[in-house]
Amino acid sequence: MSDVNIYDIDLDQTPANYTPLSPLSFIRRSAAVYPDVTSLIHGKRRYTWKETYARCKRLGSALAKRGIKKGDTVAVMASNTPEMYECAFGPAMIGAVVNTLNVRLDGDIIGFSLNHGEAKVLITDTEFSATIKVALEKIGRDIIVIDIDDPEYDGEGEKLGEMDYEAFLATGDEDLEWDLPDNEWDAISLNYTSGTTGDPKGVVYHHRGAYLNAVCNVLGWNMTHHPVYLWTLPMFHCNGWCFPWTIAALAGTNVCLRRVNAKEIFAAIADHGVTHFCGAPIVLNFVINATDEERRPFDHKVDIMTAAAPPPATTLSKIQEQGFNVTHAYGLTETYGPAVMCAWKEEWNDEPIEKQAYLKARQGVKYHMLEDLCIMDPETMQPVPPDGETMGEVMFKGNIVMKGYLKNKKTTDASLTGGWFHSGDLGVLQPDGYIQLKDRSKDIIISGGENISSIEVESVLYKHPDVISAAVVAKPDDKWGETPCAFLEMKNGSTATPDDIIKFCRDNLAHYKCPKNVVFTDLPKTSTGKIQKFKLREQAREV
Repeated sequence: MSDVNIYDIDLDQTPANYTPLSPLSFIRRSAAVYPDVTSLIHGKRRYTWKETYARCKRLGSALAKRGIKKGDTVAVMASNTPEMYECAFGPAMIGAVVNTLNVRLDGDIIGFSLNHGEAKVLITDTEFSATIKVALEKIGRDIIVIDIDDPEYDGEGEKLGEMDYEAFLATGDEDLEWDLPDNEWDAISLNYTSGTTGDPKGVVYHHRGAYLNAVCNVLGWNMTHHPVYLWTLPMFHCNGWCFPWTIAALAGTNVCLRRVNAKEIFAAIADHGVTHFCGAPIVLNFVINATDEERRPFDHKVDIMTAAAPPPATTLSKIQEQGFNVTHAYGLTETYGPAVMCAWKEEWNDEPIEKQAYLKARQGVKYHMLEDLCIMDPETMQPVPPDGETMGEVMFKGNIVMKGYLKNKKTTDASLTGGWFHSGDLGVLQPDGYIQLKDRSKDIIISGGENISSIEVESVLYKHPDVISAAVVAKPDDKWGETPCAFLEMKNGSTATPDDIIKFCRDNLAHYKCPKNVVFTDLPKTSTGKIQKFKLREQAREV
């Protein structure tokens, strides 16, 4: 008897019945079906989907004419502008990989990232010229530098490149012939997760994952065609949580913001009919604490997706009263941004606001196209019971987990061991199947949606001549979600003040990483001398 499966006979995969998944498909469709729908709004600039598609092809063509090919890295240091949006598509059209750089980092770390990612091109906004100047000195090699000279930027900046972005686009051809990648596993983007150079974590995304997570955003958020999406979330952060591709899929309108504040948010809602935006808790606080002068009336519901620290009950209550609906999500750079969300159930609308806040604060359930999500004992790799009390490590499995860390096999293998991505986050499983985070095993502080390594801050504090011991933990903050709080043991006779320590940090760190509070104290330690950070976290809440 033959073992041949009848469904494998003469039913081959061909170009007619199989194409690799790629978010590049989305922009091609929207340009064809909705060519005259507004794709981007930025100040006085307006583009349609036909025009944005043409500009993306020009970008890809211009890069190709300069020798950029499949697998080459194109780095971008930019604000939320049309140029940044176009970089989500143009490089990928020729098989290149985009590396969106964190504009908050200093020149040393940016220089490291450019070298580690082997960037061949750097597209950079003049606002960040001071940082980029340092970075270019650090890399010790010549790369192509193109300036973004945005008329909406009213500060001082220096052009460092050979030409500006518009002149560069003019060298490209909008009739560029491009196609989907040969393999959907091909890299589409590179995202660095932290500023440390000791264990570089350059997270690599593939076309398949970008495609699937972009669609997950649509399904999870119940989005419909032609949303008006406001860019309060930095596009450099996990490629804007894959929303550049999501909005292209829906032929929506991207409203760009260089500066995120209450006045600009309300103006965009009132003037452009914004329906959706994402952001860390600080963005929610901008909305809640807006002055009467900053507010503008609007008559439609606006959906907000927030991540990082869960919104407290008072925040949730106030923002819902003002016409906003909040969805809480959770994910990591390694999972293409949000991969878990608090899927809302209609019956919960009848609960008191305090109960709703508790329910919404939970991280929730897996995205539609995440294959599996589990809280497990990392030693035994067995799931914890759904009792809401037993802690384990949050683990992910599926197509929206990264390819791995660039040029870092050891950490890639460790992170993906046992067939799961090990997040390093600790949580519990509730009886209804929703997960809830309880702690971060790596002591990462999430401030304003950005990750801050406590170890990195501590290493700077130890450089101060009067510091004997240092420990940095997260302090809850109404505005930023969390901020670094430093506990220090100082040398006898030290005259340094907390303000002196903060200034020292600001001289040696990106400002957003610096402690907002400094406490001089004897650090609690175990019998073996290990600092007990859990005790310091309790103290930080009272600081």
